[in-house]
Amino acid sequence: MANTNSAKKMVRKIARRTAVNKARRSRVRTFVKKVELAIESGDQAAAKTALVQAESELMRAVSNGVVHKNTGSRKVSRLSARVKAMAS
Repeated sequence: MANTNSAKKMVRKIARRTAVNKARRSRVRTFVKKVELAIESGDQAAAKTALVQAESELMRAVSNGVVHKNTGSRKVSRLSARVKAMAS
Protein backbone atom coordinates (compact mmCIF):
# COMPACT_ATOMS: atom_id res chain seq x y z
CA MET A 1 0.00 0.00 0.00
CA ALA A 2 1.16 3.55 -0.72
CA ASN A 3 2.73 5.26 2.30
CA THR A 4 4.01 8.63 1.15
CA ASN A 5 1.80 11.50 0.08
CA SER A 6 3.28 11.47 -3.42
CA ALA A 7 2.61 7.75 -3.78
CA LYS A 8 -0.99 8.21 -2.64
CA LYS A 9 -1.44 11.01 -5.15
CA MET A 10 0.00 8.84 -7.93
CA VAL A 11 -2.51 6.11 -7.07
CA ARG A 12 -5.33 8.63 -7.47
CA LYS A 13 -3.89 9.97 -10.74
CA ILE A 14 -3.43 6.49 -12.18
CA ALA A 15 -7.02 5.56 -11.28
CA ARG A 16 -8.36 8.66 -13.07
CA ARG A 17 -6.18 8.07 -16.12
CA THR A 18 -7.18 4.40 -16.25
CA ALA A 19 -10.87 5.35 -16.27
CA VAL A 20 -10.35 7.83 -19.10
CA ASN A 21 -8.31 5.38 -21.17
CA LYS A 22 -10.88 2.65 -20.60
CA ALA A 23 -13.64 4.91 -21.93
CA ARG A 24 -11.55 5.87 -24.96
CA ARG A 25 -10.72 2.24 -25.73
CA SER A 26 -14.38 1.29 -25.41
CA ARG A 27 -15.35 4.09 -27.82
CA VAL A 28 -12.83 2.83 -30.39
CA ARG A 29 -14.16 -0.72 -30.09
CA THR A 30 -17.72 0.55 -30.65
CA PHE A 31 -16.75 2.28 -33.89
CA VAL A 32 -14.80 -0.76 -35.11
CA LYS A 33 -17.79 -2.97 -34.32
CA LYS A 34 -20.02 -0.71 -36.45
CA VAL A 35 -17.73 -1.29 -39.42
CA GLU A 36 -17.72 -5.04 -38.86
CA LEU A 37 -21.52 -5.15 -38.62
CA ALA A 38 -21.84 -3.17 -41.85
CA ILE A 39 -19.43 -5.58 -43.56
CA GLU A 40 -21.44 -8.59 -42.35
CA SER A 41 -24.71 -7.07 -43.55
CA GLY A 42 -23.18 -6.45 -46.98
CA ASP A 43 -23.98 -2.72 -47.04
CA GLN A 44 -20.90 -1.25 -48.72
CA ALA A 45 -21.97 2.40 -48.42
CA ALA A 46 -22.59 2.05 -44.68
CA ALA A 47 -19.30 0.19 -44.29
CA LYS A 48 -17.37 3.01 -45.99
CA THR A 49 -18.91 5.72 -43.83
CA ALA A 50 -18.39 3.63 -40.69
CA LEU A 51 -14.77 3.02 -41.74
CA VAL A 52 -14.09 6.76 -42.02
CA GLN A 53 -15.45 7.30 -38.51
CA ALA A 54 -13.58 4.30 -37.09
CA GLU A 55 -10.32 5.44 -38.68
CA SER A 56 -10.73 8.89 -37.15
CA GLU A 57 -11.48 7.41 -33.75
CA LEU A 58 -8.52 5.00 -33.92
CA MET A 59 -6.11 7.77 -34.84
CA ARG A 60 -7.48 9.91 -32.01
CA ALA A 61 -6.79 7.04 -29.62
CA VAL A 62 -3.26 6.80 -31.02
CA SER A 63 -2.65 10.51 -30.45
CA ASN A 64 -3.96 10.20 -26.87
CA GLY A 65 -1.63 7.28 -26.21
CA VAL A 66 -4.39 4.74 -25.62
CA VAL A 67 -3.32 2.60 -28.59
CA HIS A 68 0.15 2.22 -30.06
CA LYS A 69 0.68 3.85 -33.45
CA ASN A 70 1.39 0.58 -35.24
CA THR A 71 -1.64 -1.08 -33.66
CA GLY A 72 -3.92 1.71 -34.86
CA SER A 73 -2.46 1.59 -38.35
CA ARG A 74 -2.79 -2.20 -38.48
CA LYS A 75 -6.44 -2.11 -37.44
CA VAL A 76 -7.28 0.60 -39.99
CA SER A 77 -5.44 -1.31 -42.71
CA ARG A 78 -7.24 -4.57 -42.02
CA LEU A 79 -10.65 -2.92 -41.81
CA SER A 80 -10.14 -1.00 -45.05
CA ALA A 81 -8.98 -4.18 -46.79
CA ARG A 82 -12.17 -5.93 -45.71
CA VAL A 83 -14.33 -3.03 -46.92
CA LYS A 84 -12.44 -2.95 -50.21
CA ALA A 85 -12.95 -6.70 -50.65
CA MET A 86 -16.72 -6.16 -50.51
CA ALA A 87 -16.60 -4.51 -53.95
CA SER A 88 -15.52 -7.71 -55.66
